[in-house]
Amino acid sequence: MMSREEPEASDSFYERVWEVVAEIPRGRVTTYGDIAEYLGRRGAARTVGWALNEAAGSDLPCHRVVNRNGMLTGKKYFETPHVMEERLRSEGVAFAAENRVDLEAHRWVPSEELS
Repeated sequence: MMSREEPEASDSFYERVWEVVAEIPRGRVTTYGDIAEYLGRRGAARTVGWALNEAAGSDLPCHRVVNRNGMLTGKKYFETPHVMEERLRSEGVAFAAENRVDLEAHRWVPSEELS
């Protein structure tokens, strides 16, 4: 089992995650892994998730982050299990299946979009 990072290291990483999440455009989604890779921590997708959990209730568009398959794995951290999907649909994000966004149509990759 993997343990969490030292608080000082994770706090800095969390802040960097939040900066990337703030840049995700309306109507687009990215993955935990895309964010981790952009931040130079390719294997840290789970840590990106922890950072988003810490941001619950903030103004960050955390609903725009999905797993590598487009699944809404973070939906349990919102006010209700349907909020994440409702927010994405209101932004025009299409779904390929139940609880799975159409990544091909809506994926935003930070390493390609941010300088």
